[in-house]
Amino acid sequence: MSSYWRLNYQRLVDAKLEPPQQLRLTRIRQSITTLRHTLAQPANAHYLHHMEDYQRQFVGNLLGYAVQRDLSSERLCRLSGIDPVILQKPPAASVTTKQVNDLWLNASYLTNDSLFGLHFGESLQLAALGIVGQLIQTSQTVGEALTRAAEFMHLLTDLFVMDISRNNHSFTIQLIPQADQATEFPFMTRHLMDLSLVFVLHEADGLVLEKIKPLMVTLPYSPSDQPEYSRVLRCTAIEQADTYTMTFDDRFWDAPILTANYELQAILLQKATDLSQKFSSSQRLKERIGSYLTANAYLGIPTLDELAANFNTSSRSLQRKLQDEGVTYQQLADSIRKSLATHYLESGKHPIKEISYLLGYNELSAFNRAFKRWTGTTPGSYQRS
Repeated sequence: MSSYWRLNYQRLVDAKLEPPQQLRLTRIRQSITTLRHTLAQPANAHYLHHMEDYQRQFVGNLLGYAVQRDLSSERLCRLSGIDPVILQKPPAASVTTKQVNDLWLNASYLTNDSLFGLHFGESLQLAALGIVGQLIQTSQTVGEALTRAAEFMHLLTDLFVMDISRNNHSFTIQLIPQADQATEFPFMTRHLMDLSLVFVLHEADGLVLEKIKPLMVTLPYSPSDQPEYSRVLRCTAIEQADTYTMTFDDRFWDAPILTANYELQAILLQKATDLSQKFSSSQRLKERIGSYLTANAYLGIPTLDELAANFNTSSRSLQRKLQDEGVTYQQLADSIRKSLATHYLESGKHPIKEISYLLGYNELSAFNRAFKRWTGTTPGSYQRS
């Protein structure tokens, strides 16, 4: 162990921490062990199939939490169509999104816990995030840790992206669900977003040894149990909006992290960057464009030329590559528009004319025609139903 870690161990132990802080110190020690184990491996040994490995690890964590809630993991797997062998060793097949969605449904139903994701989030630790969690732990400040998390979130999941914004008095963390998945699997999406908000909040405590409380939380629904959401998220100012966000006082942005290590993070950052490049090169263009459009949906759907500029290519080259994958940009853009349109209509918070404008239609009639082509009904009828 380096002299850096010895000094920090001694400093924390000499402080004669109270029991809750001592518990966090134990977690710090466990994290250091995980870091050393990671660095001892070849660059491509453990993270070559990182997304699939993370998904299996996440399912394992979910099953572990369900067992703590007195459920049978074998029964949950059977009901959800998951082969337990898949979770034990890297197979050719991976766990599908449909199976994970069924796992959420069954776990929530069998525990009789409609807030299963919210409570699951209280039990997770940064080790569940692998190399991304380690980048967070070795960051200098909370702001840097959040920036790293947002930068490399795509290595963990393609179900949502994380965005950070900051002004003079506060900063906001926003989780943006992947539009198609949110439409197809709304139950899983909602519980995953609840879990992620809680996880970010509670793990921040262990980084700075202070109980951090948000100034405000927004959710795209009205919580069924407002007091419980307020307890877990430590916030009474929970408002219904179109987004999943948590806003914090800006003083936390520069709060130092106890496990910060610049040299170690530089090594981890190189590993994560290499992994990200491999991931990007293996990911199909239409998936990358879909993720980009979802993450930037609040800016509107760009034209083909605008999108090509963001991808540092020409519109003709972009079209040709998409054609090779059997899709057009218009089809991708329409898919995102459809998902956003149904989401906005179901929320009941936007007039149809405003939704039309948000989706880039100059005329309401054009939006009406497109929506009827997608769903077989008009926006008005869909909203009323």
